[in-house]
Amino acid sequence: MASYKILEYDSLLHLYEGDINLRMYNYESKKQELVGNSGKLSDFANGHEYFGFHHVEGGWYYREWAPGAEEIFLMGDFNNWNRFSHPMKALENGVFELYLEGDDALWTGCKVKVVVVHDNQLLERLPLYSTRVVQDPVTYVWSTEIVDYEAFDWTDEAFAPAKVPFIYECHIGMAQEKYGIGTYTEFKDNILPRVKEQGYNTIQIMAVMEHPYYGSFGYQVTNFFAASSRFGTGKELKELVNTAHEMGITVLLDVVHSHAAKNTNEGINEFDGTDYQFFHAGAKGNHREWDTKLFNYGKNEVIHFLLSNLKYWMTEYHFDGFRFDGVTSMIYQDHALGTCFDNYDKYFSMNTDTEAVTYLQLANDLIREVNPKAITIAEDMSGMPGMCIPVAEGGIGFDYRLAMGTPDMWIKTLKNSSDEEWSMWNIWHELTGRRYKEKCIGYAESHDQALVGDKTIMFWLCDQEMYWSMAKNIQNMVIDRGIALHKMIRLVTMSLAGEGYLNFMGNEFGHPEWIDFPREGNNWSYHYCRRQWSLVENHDLKYEWLNDFDKAMLRTAKQFDLLEGDTHNLWIQEKDKILMYERGSLTFAFNFHSSRSFAGYFMPVSHEGVYRVVLSTDDVQFGGQGRISKETLYTSERHYDGRISILIYLPSRTAVVLERVGDVPETAPKAEKTRKTTARRSTRKTEQLAETPVTEEKPKRTRKAPAKKAEEAAEVKAEAETPKTEEKPKRTRKATTKKTSEE
Repeated sequence: MASYKILEYDSLLHLYEGDINLRMYNYESKKQELVGNSGKLSDFANGHEYFGFHHVEGGWYYREWAPGAEEIFLMGDFNNWNRFSHPMKALENGVFELYLEGDDALWTGCKVKVVVVHDNQLLERLPLYSTRVVQDPVTYVWSTEIVDYEAFDWTDEAFAPAKVPFIYECHIGMAQEKYGIGTYTEFKDNILPRVKEQGYNTIQIMAVMEHPYYGSFGYQVTNFFAASSRFGTGKELKELVNTAHEMGITVLLDVVHSHAAKNTNEGINEFDGTDYQFFHAGAKGNHREWDTKLFNYGKNEVIHFLLSNLKYWMTEYHFDGFRFDGVTSMIYQDHALGTCFDNYDKYFSMNTDTEAVTYLQLANDLIREVNPKAITIAEDMSGMPGMCIPVAEGGIGFDYRLAMGTPDMWIKTLKNSSDEEWSMWNIWHELTGRRYKEKCIGYAESHDQALVGDKTIMFWLCDQEMYWSMAKNIQNMVIDRGIALHKMIRLVTMSLAGEGYLNFMGNEFGHPEWIDFPREGNNWSYHYCRRQWSLVENHDLKYEWLNDFDKAMLRTAKQFDLLEGDTHNLWIQEKDKILMYERGSLTFAFNFHSSRSFAGYFMPVSHEGVYRVVLSTDDVQFGGQGRISKETLYTSERHYDGRISILIYLPSRTAVVLERVGDVPETAPKAEKTRKTTARRSTRKTEQLAETPVTEEKPKRTRKAPAKKAEEAAEVKAEAETPKTEEKPKRTRKATTKKTSEE
C-alpha cells in the first residue's frame, strides 16, 4: 500500500493511516468502475449532452433516466397539453426517449412537462435536465421552457482565474437598491464596476441554480441545470460572466450538491415515483434540520448526474470554479449536527460518509480536467484532515476551505464580551489555527451572519445609532468606536485568517441591519432584501470612510502579495490589548485598547532596517483622527540580548501596517551595551517623530512632565515591556501558519 504525503504533513494521521488508505482505495476503485484504467471523468460526465432536449437536424430528441417509471409522456404548448399523445419509448437501464420530427416541433419559449406513470399513478413532473424553468405569474405553477441555444460569442479565451482570490460574495436578486428582484443584466452593468473599483478580483454568485422559494437564499435547489429565470435568461448570465472575465474578475458558482429541495412537482425528488432514484430511501434520505433530500453518493447514476452538472456549468457558462455548499453535512452520517470535533476519532469512524468523500474527490478531479486553473472552495466547519490537500497526496482535493470559525468568533465576541474582555491570544489562535498545507478563505462575515435574527458586524457595533449618527458632521462615541473596530476587525481578519479573503456585498462599507427575504411574516417586503448603495455614494455619510479603507486594505494586500506570505507572531500583550505580527514583508501592530494610547511602544521586528507606515486605520480619510504620520521613519535597534525592535506611537483602537524600506544608515548611532542608553536614545528619537498624544493618553504626564522624567518614564516602559513567559518574542515569533488545530 502506498504511503501518501498527507501523512508527512500531519503526524497525528499516522494513527489513522488505515483510514487514509481506505479513502484512497474507495476513490481509485470508484474511478476505475466509472471510467476504467485510462478513461477520463470529463468524458464520463456528459449526461447533459445526452439527456434532456436536443435540437438535431430535422427534429428534436428528448431523453430521461427514470428506472422506476412504467411509462412517460411529454406534454406542453406543442400538443395543446395533451397528456397522452406523445409517449416516450423505453430503452435499457431505465432510459426513455422521444423523437419529435420537424425543426419547429419545439421552439424557444415552448412550455412543457412530463407525465410519469408509476404504480398506477399519474405524476406531473419537470424534465430532470431542464435548462430553464419559469413560474406562471397567475397560477404560480412551474413549467420547463424550451431553449433552442444559439452559439454565444465568448471573448474570454485567454482568461485565467486569480492566483489569490479576493472574493466578493453576491446575490443577483438582492444586489440592487430597488424594492424588487435584480437581474443578471443589472448586476453586469451596475455591480461589476463596483467590484472592480473596490479591488476584488473574484465574485462568488449565490442562488443561480433554480429554486422555487426565493427566501431559501438559493439553497433549496429543484432544477440543477437551470439558471434561475427570476433574474433573466441564460444568455444574460453568459454576458455577465463574459463581461466579468473581460474585467479580470474570476466567477465562482455557489453549487449545492449537499442536498436538494423536497419538491416533487417542480424538482427531481420522486421524479420516477420512487424516493430512492437520487436520494437515500426512507429516513436516511431526509435532512431533519433543513427539511430537504439527501443524495445517495454511492449510486453511479447519481454521481453521473452531479458530475455532469459541474461540467455543464463550467462549459456552458464558463464558471471558473465552485464554492461547495454544506460539505460538512455531506461527509458525516449524522451531518455533524451538534458534533464537537475535538479529536481525530470524530473524523474517521463509522459516522464518516465515505461515499460522499469519494464523490468530492471525483468532483475535484473532474473540475481540474475541465479547467486545471479552476478554484474549488469547501464549506466545511469540521476541519476534516486533507480537505484541501490534492487527491494524489491522500486528500479530498479542494483548493480552499472557508474559515468558518472566524465569523463565529467575531459575532460571539461582539455579543458576549466588553471591549476590555477581548482576548488577544484568542483572536490570534482563531485567525491562525489551520492545518499545515491546507489553505483557507478568511472572512469576518458573510451572508450567513446577516440573515434575519442576526445582523451585520457594523450593526452589532453601532445598532440604532446608525439611523441618526452616520452623518460626518455628527460626533457620536458609539459610531466612533464602531468605525474604528470595524476597520480593525476586517484588517486583522484579512491579513491573518487565510490565503484568500471574502466579503459579502455591501459589508465593506458597513451595510446596516440584516437580510430578510420577502415572506408572509414581513408582509412580503423587499426592504431588507436589497443593498443600499446610496449610503456609500453619499459623501456626507461615514459609510464612505469604511468603503475607502476597504479599498486601501485590498490594494495594500495585493501590492505586497500579502496572502502568499508566512505569518509570525511578534508580540501579544493582553493588558495593553496589543497584537503584533508579521506576514510576508509587512509588519502589523494593533492596539485594541479602548482608551490607552502608547508613545514609544516596544515593537519587535525580524530584520534590522528602516520602517515606515503604509496603512493606518487612523487616517482622516478613513474616519480616523490622523494621529499616525506616514512620513515618519522608524529605525530599528539591536538590543544586548539580540532582539531587534523599533519604538512606535500606537493610539487606542488603531492598527498600522509597516514595510521595511531600507537598511539602517551607517551613520546611525549604534546600540549601547546597556539597556538604559538604548532605551533613552530610542525614546528621544520616537518622541521627536511621533504626533502629540491625544487626551486619552493622560496629557498631564506627556505634556507637562520635565524632559528628564519623560525620558525615564519611557525608559521604564521599554524595559517593562519584556513580556511574561507566553509573550517572549523568541517563543511567539516561532508561531507560523503551519498549525494542525482546527478553527
